[in-house]
This record gives sequence, structure tokens and C-alpha cells, in this order.
Amino acid sequence: MTPSAPPKARQRLVVVGNGMAGMRTVEELLKLAPDLYDITVFGAEPHGNYNRILLSPVLAGEKTVADIMLNTREWYEQNGIELLAGDPVVAIDRARRLVRSASGREVRYDRLLLATGSKPFILPVPGHQLDGVIAFRDIQDVEIMLHAASNHRHAVVIGGGLLGLEAANGLLRQGMDVTVVHLCDSLMERQLDKPAAALLQGALERKGLRFLLGAQTAEIIGTERVTAVRFKDGSEIPADLVVMTAGVRPNIELAAQAGLHCERAIVVDDTLQTYDPRVYAVGECVQHRQATFGLVAPIWDQARVCAAHLAGAGHRRYIQQATATKLKVTGVDLYSAGDFIGGEGSEDLVLRDPRRGVYKRLVLEGGRLVGAVLYGDVQDGPWYFDMIQSRAPVGALRQRLLFGKAQCEALAA
Repeated sequence: MTPSAPPKARQRLVVVGNGMAGMRTVEELLKLAPDLYDITVFGAEPHGNYNRILLSPVLAGEKTVADIMLNTREWYEQNGIELLAGDPVVAIDRARRLVRSASGREVRYDRLLLATGSKPFILPVPGHQLDGVIAFRDIQDVEIMLHAASNHRHAVVIGGGLLGLEAANGLLRQGMDVTVVHLCDSLMERQLDKPAAALLQGALERKGLRFLLGAQTAEIIGTERVTAVRFKDGSEIPADLVVMTAGVRPNIELAAQAGLHCERAIVVDDTLQTYDPRVYAVGECVQHRQATFGLVAPIWDQARVCAAHLAGAGHRRYIQQATATKLKVTGVDLYSAGDFIGGEGSEDLVLRDPRRGVYKRLVLEGGRLVGAVLYGDVQDGPWYFDMIQSRAPVGALRQRLLFGKAQCEALAA
């Protein structure tokens, strides 16, 4: 009898970051090549992997922390994954192919996946380090906000983008007086045109939110805990809690210290590989063809492509697609996708129905739909989004396009 060959030693994959991007990549990898790697995951937070997008409903009291967990500790065990939660990686030694964590633990790797995400941008104004000044980024932030809501009255949210409005709505639902401070003169300017932003502001004001637009924060006032926010024009408003939602910055320090090529974020190619062929990166920490990412859809696409290459089934390429945005505020229906501003040579189709609180704007370019903003009636959002992604000619549907899928299908029938 010929002796059987010894089992091939598994390679080791180390994942730095236990968030949605890194774990989605691992899930995709397990589907493709469940036995290829021994996997070790380092996470900064002391939890399993959870859905960061659903922190807003937790703050609003609509969900619990348990509801938003994606992968429990049991899931890691069942899949043979070593989870080192609450022990972030502090250094990467690419020459020796190992990572070192805050606790001093060293783990070697054959492949390294960086999924370090992003960190909130805290305005560096005087007083930004006072107690009661926080970001809205993780479970701990939500717990601080819920505690503040039960003990304090005045909340100020700095930033009138998607995250800021969700934070403001949650704090309002928890019984606080909430003022949203925004540097621009209209809300959610990256996702909405001005007419839709004005409708949104009116709806949120009717719920009880207050807005200060075109306002520049100059100082956060207090001795130990925040008591007020002062603006550049000298005016002040009371504040027991200040939530900063004025954007995020890709978390690149670890990669930069390891000598990986970084610009605004960690630079990757179409396979999500960095300039080091053993090191991949996905999610909010990456820069692909000059773009950075904050929405889930492109990050899921990155996870699929990266997993295929880690599995050795590497023929896929990551291609950037149009993205869609929805607002998670109860009773406010909002949807935007693609290039809703348009440019030279584009044309707008607009429907306004103030009595029903409905506004739609579709942007056409070269006979194709390239962008959409919907307020009040969003049921056709995914249909418009499919048209944007497929780049199908609008053709004879142009006259009925604003009236939605049902009308257009009736015409085609």
C-alpha cells in the first residue's frame, strides 16, 4: 500500500477589523473555500459583528442591541474562526508577516485583510474633549446617548447629513430637545437637491426638530461637561449632549505605519489588493480609482470580489456602480440614487404635488436615466435604480417615467 499524502497545511488569514466589511468578506470566502485558511479576526470592540447601519433604530428604541448582531460568538466558533474581540491590532510587520495587538499578542499571516473602517471626524474646536461630546459610530456611543436622554434635556447634533438626521430623530424619540446644526444651507446636500431638502426639513420640524443652517460651530462651552454651543456669529444655544456627525475619515494609520501605499485611504486595485500582494483591504478604509466608500452596497460588492481572490478563484474585478440612499426616520420617505444634480447636456423631469407632500426629480442624459430624487412616494425607487445601473435607453417611456413602474409597464403591455 502506498502511504497517503499528509494533509496540506492550511494557510493563515488574519483579518484586522471585525466590522461589516471584513466579516462579509469572510462569509463569502467560507462559501467558496471553507477549508483553505485558519482564520483569526481582531476587533477593537468587545462584541461580535453587528449591523452598524441599524444603530439608528436602536437609538430610536425600535430595536435592541441583540437585534442588530450579525455574527454571534457561537458563529465564530462553529466556523473555526478565532475571534480576538476588544484587542485591536497596533502594528503590522510585513517583513516577518505578522501582526501585533494591543495586548502584545503576535499572529503570523499568509494573507492579511485590512478592514479598519473609518473614524468620525470630531471638529477640533475648543471644548471638543468635554464630557458629553461624542460621535455616533458604535454601540458605546448609542449607550452614552440613551443615558444622556434619561438624565439631560438639550441635545445638539452637528451635521445635517444622513447620519446626523438619524441621530437627531433617535434623540427626539427619546424625549430630548434637539437642534441640528449644519454648515450648508440645505440638509443632506450630498443626497438631495434643494426642493427635496426643504420638504424634508419641514417634515422634521413638524416632528419637533429644530435646525440652524449655515451655522459654523466656534466653541463648545463647559467646565467638565458641555453646557452650550457657541457659533461664529457669537450666538449660543444650550447643550447637555453634543453629537458630532460631520463626516468620517478612513482609518489608515496602521496601514501607513506598515509602509502600504495610502492617499486619502488605503489604495487598492480592482481585486482589492494593496501594493503588497499578500495584503488586501475592503470597506471604508479603501480608495479604489480615487473613490472612497461609505454605503453598504459597494462594500458588499468589494467583499465578493476580495473573497474570490483570497479563495484563489480570482477572475472577478470590482467595478464601481451607482448607489442609492434611504433615510431611516419614521414617517419620512426619502430615496435618492445616482447623479441627481446633472450637468451640461442633462435634462430634468420634475413632479411636484405639495398637497400630497410628493416630489420627484429624474435626471436624464443621452436618453438614459442617470439620477433620481424621490420624496414622499418612494415605492418606485428600486425600479429607477435598476434603470440607472442598467443604463437602458428610456425611449418611449420618457413621457410616463415620472409616474412610475406601473404606468410604464401599462404602456409597454
